[in-house]
This record gives sequence, structure tokens and C-alpha cells, in this order.
Amino acid sequence: MKRTTLMTGAALAALCLTTAAQAQEYSLRFQSSDPAGNPNFIFQQGWAESVSEMTDGRVAIELLPVGSIVDYKETPDAIAAGLLDGHITDTSYFAGRDPAFGLIANPVGAWSDPEQMIDFVENGGGAELMNELINPYGLEFIGVSTPGLEAFVSKVPLEGVDDLQGVKIRSPEGLIANVFAAAGANPVNLPASEVYTSLDKGVIDAADYSVFSVNQETGMNEIAMHPVYPGFHSLPLVEVSMNKQKWDGLPEDIQTQIKAAVKQFQQTQVNTLKERDLAAVEAAKSEGITVHDWSAEDRAKFRTIAQAEWAKVAEGSPMAQKVFDALNVYLTDNGLMGQ
Repeated sequence: MKRTTLMTGAALAALCLTTAAQAQEYSLRFQSSDPAGNPNFIFQQGWAESVSEMTDGRVAIELLPVGSIVDYKETPDAIAAGLLDGHITDTSYFAGRDPAFGLIANPVGAWSDPEQMIDFVENGGGAELMNELINPYGLEFIGVSTPGLEAFVSKVPLEGVDDLQGVKIRSPEGLIANVFAAAGANPVNLPASEVYTSLDKGVIDAADYSVFSVNQETGMNEIAMHPVYPGFHSLPLVEVSMNKQKWDGLPEDIQTQIKAAVKQFQQTQVNTLKERDLAAVEAAKSEGITVHDWSAEDRAKFRTIAQAEWAKVAEGSPMAQKVFDALNVYLTDNGLMGQ
């Protein structure tokens, strides 16, 4: 009896393995632009798992951390060559290929909430622009997410755009530094590792650094007690894309399920990070930190200043001009630009 039971158990196990093997029809390999263990990578792993669940195991996605197969800037080429099937990545990394990538990925000053950027992509023509950008590289755009709107670290009170005059602000080189300079600030290029000590020693007055919860956890708000939240400057677009030929070869129901999984991943990431930020804001206020929230008028004023810098980027390529035009139509139609 015992021998029969063991044999029956073994047979059932073998049957389950065979069924699982038959159920898995598509095995895909994606590379992230985030390292393993990073909170954003963990959200992305959740996406890979949800794809398997939503497709009843028909699709298995192996998600690799940054640099596993190729450098983060080379994933489009690796996908076209078949070394990878897709990527989850900050689109701005490809600005060297076409300035349009940088402009659509992070039009500095455009967004005051992740949902604004998401709506632009999903309903304002952004998805179509993304495909126009990446289809020539053999990629298909599936969906979008974001690690969130960065807060602003400041040692001095900033109630609006006018208060940026003469403020020494740590910012990366490029568009964001140009926008801050146009707004009257003095951008200072420093690596992230030097932001805390530079604020502490008075080398800078403020910094473009990270989201509010990270700023709070790292002690930034303790030495720069006038943060701006929600932020007004930087919100990166993270794309989920894959090899177009392989995407087109997937059944329509699988495509629908993968897109639904991206949407679930997007909302989980955005909502979870927003909850963390709000909890950190309350903690900061309890410590005597003054959190500033710019008015809609000042946010629109900053966008108008930024718009002139976007226009300069738009001159870089026909696609960048298309992105610029679409952004302005969306922002104007939704009452987000200054009058």
C-alpha cells in the first residue's frame, strides 16, 4: 500500500511538471535599469510575477538587474539582436540617440503628479510618440510607470518661482540645470554622494535629489528644513518595451494580459510610493520641518519658463519637435500652462 502511494505521488508530481511545461508557451528575458534589491526593481519583479499569474503560466518572464547582459544604455541594441526580449528602463538614457527620448522621458517642470504624465502617455499621444521613437530600433512600447515625482530639498524657504533667484541648487547637467538657470537659480553640478555634506557645509542651498520619503530617510530634510512637496521639477518616465517582432507574434489575449499587468505594476508603484511620501511628510512636520507646497499659479509659471528650454531641445530633431508640440497641446488643453 505504501509503495503504491509513493508511486501515485510520483506520478502526480510528474504530471504536474508536464502540465506546467505545456502551460508555459512563452519565455521572455527582460533587463531592468535598476539594481537588484532596489525598491523599483522589487516593483518590477512583481510585474513579472503578475504576468505569469494573469496568463495562467503561459508566459514566464525572467527579469534581470541592470548590467546583467549589457550596459543600461545598450538594451535597445541587445533587444534587436535577440540577446534580450525587452527592458524596463528610464527612457532618458537614450537621449544621445535622439533628444526626443530625453524630452519625453523628463520634460523638467511639466508634471506635478505622476497621473498627469501617465495620462499624457496613455491618452495624450505619448504612447504613439514612444512607438514612433522606438519602432525603428525594433521595439514595441507596452506601457509606462514612474518611481515618482521628486521632492525638492532646500535650506531656504521657497514659496514659489521668485524665491529661486540666486539660490545655489545642485542639479545634473543638461535640461534640468538649464531650466533652473532660466528661473534665476545658480545650478551646481555635484554627484549625489556629495549632496548631504554640501548642504551641511553651505556649498549649496538646495538640491534636486530624490522623492520625499528618500530625502527624509537619508536625513536631507534635517539639514535642509524647507522642502517643497509635491515637487515641481523632475518625474522620470519608465518604459516597458520589448522586441516588436516577438510582440507582434504573441496572441492578442496574451498582449492584453501583459498590458494589464503593466498597468497593475504602474498603479502599485505609484500608489505605494505616494503613501510612503505622505507618511514621510507627516513625520517631517512632526519634527518641525516646514513643507512648502507651490500654488498652481507658480507651478504654471515654472512650466512656462521650462517651456523655452524644451523648445531648444526640440530644435535637435524632428521627433523632438513632435514631442514638444504634443506636450504643449496636452498641457494647454488641461489648463496646466500659465496664461
